[in-house]
This record gives sequence, structure tokens and C-alpha cells, in this order.
Amino acid sequence: MPTRRRLLAAAPLLAFPALAPRLARAGQAADRPIRYVVPYPPGATNDNTARLMSRALGERLGRSVIVENRAGAAGVLGARLVAQAAPDGETLLNVSGAIFVVAPHLNQAGFDPLRDFAPVAFTGNAYSVVAVNPAVPAHDVAGLLALARRSPGSLNYGSSGIGSSGHLRGALLAEQAGAEMVHVPFPGSAAAVNSVLSGDTQLIVDPAAMPLIRDGRLRGLAVVGPERWAALPDLPTLDEQGIGRDWPDGGWFAVFAPAGTPRDTVARLNAAYNEALAEPAIAERLRGLGLRPTPLPPGAVADRLAADFAATGAALRRLRLTA
Repeated sequence: MPTRRRLLAAAPLLAFPALAPRLARAGQAADRPIRYVVPYPPGATNDNTARLMSRALGERLGRSVIVENRAGAAGVLGARLVAQAAPDGETLLNVSGAIFVVAPHLNQAGFDPLRDFAPVAFTGNAYSVVAVNPAVPAHDVAGLLALARRSPGSLNYGSSGIGSSGHLRGALLAEQAGAEMVHVPFPGSAAAVNSVLSGDTQLIVDPAAMPLIRDGRLRGLAVVGPERWAALPDLPTLDEQGIGRDWPDGGWFAVFAPAGTPRDTVARLNAAYNEALAEPAIAERLRGLGLRPTPLPPGAVADRLAADFAATGAALRRLRLTA
């Protein structure tokens, strides 16, 4: 026979039997880590950003947030994994804008960025740089474009993969030159930058080149963005050189969850993320990674994605760029 004390302890659950499984599930959910999927290999900007923000997010949510690298197909494989995950707020995707605004126009990505994801938070716009191997006889963008015109097909540009922002921006530079440049995709930014360093390719448009420019191992030609990058204060922007003002913008980082994630869950994640972005030490670290921290509500993230998706699609059709 159960004791009176045991019966009294069980009474609330006996009176509301449907509550017991829900309480058990809630306890289990709180114990499980949130998966924070990085769709690129370790070491690049996407990965470094996710590792910084996962710690900040976990501290504010009181839960473990574990970074999981799922690289492949220029970020498409990791994005597909999250699109197919349960919409419970326990699987997040650290998005580099090109995964959503470039890759789906070029490949059978297996997801629709506008339909299959719930915007959670915006990390910020990202700087990038045009860099060349020091053996390339060009010291500014005008010189690079002139070289491309003199020797069509002689310049190979590396990128972090087909459908990456570096792929699109290299093609836009070739369009500006009116000459062919050969695209060479790599499985991530680190490998692409190393190819320029070794001379296997001559050119890259990627923020991962920044440390090598500062070290003098690569030559920087321009910053991609509306303003100079504090890490490279003497390097002029493309805009200053009269280039890139009409380029579509996929140079940003954001966080998305699977479509159907409850709004209150998204709102809670957004509040925690934006609180972290507002912390000066975190904002400074992000600026060091080449981002301009920009807290936004989920609706504004959705609007940004839709605008950039449309603009990029139009540019790709004009360029006749294919995978």
C-alpha cells in the first residue's frame, strides 16, 4: 500500500494525468543541448562566428549550445539538414547569406530559403576583401581588370564553393573587366585562401584573406562593402574605386531555424541573441571577425532575405552563371 506521503506527492499528477508526460518532456528538453549547425568546415568566418555566439547564447538561455560542423556543397548540405529537422527550437543554422541567396539559384539545393526556414536573428553585415597572390602584377582593382582584359582566362579565382559569395563576386569582377576569369571552387574558405597563397589560383574575394593581407603574404586590392574595414584601414573599398555599387548583397550572417518553429520560441531565441550582440566585448570580437553587429527582429531578417534573394537571382541570370 502506498504511504499517505507518496499519495499526496503524486496527487497533482494524478489529478492532471496529461500534465505528467509534458513535464517529463520539458525536463528532457532542458537537458538536451541545442544543435548550432555550421555548414562549413572549422576555421572560417562562419565557424568562428558560431563558436563565439553559441557560448553567448548558451549563457543567456541557461542551456548548452553545441556547434556542429556539417560541411559540403558550399553550405547546402548543412542547410538541408536544418530544413529537415524538427521545428522545436533545438536545431539552428548559422547562415552565411550566400547559402540562401546564391546557391538555391544555381543548384537543386533541396530547400527553399523563403519557405523552409524561420528567421531567428541577424548577426550582421560582413566585410570581404579582394586579394591576389603577390606575383600577380596588379596593385589595385583597375590594374587587375586591365590584366584580365589583356590575358583572358589567365586569372583563376578561388572560392569556398559553387554558389558562395566569393563565386558570385568573382564573376561580377569578370563582368566588370569584360573578360573571362576561371572559377575554382574549394571545400571552404581556408582551402581557397591557401590556393591563392601557393599560387595555384591568383585571386580570391573572401574575408578569410584578411590576416594574410596584414601579414604581407597576400596583396589586398579592395574591401567589399560600403565602408573601410578597421582591420585594413589603408585598403580602399570597391565603391571608392567606382565598382560594386550595384552588386547584390549576400554578405551577411544570420541564424535560422526550421519552418514551423513556434513564434514564442523564436522570440526567446531572438531576444537572447540580440542581448549578446549588444554586449561590447562580443560586438568587438565580431568586428574583429569582419562583421558589423546589427540586431534585428525576425521580420526584418525575413525582409532582408527576400530582397537579397530577388536581387541575386536577377544578377545570376544576367551573368548566365551556372553551377
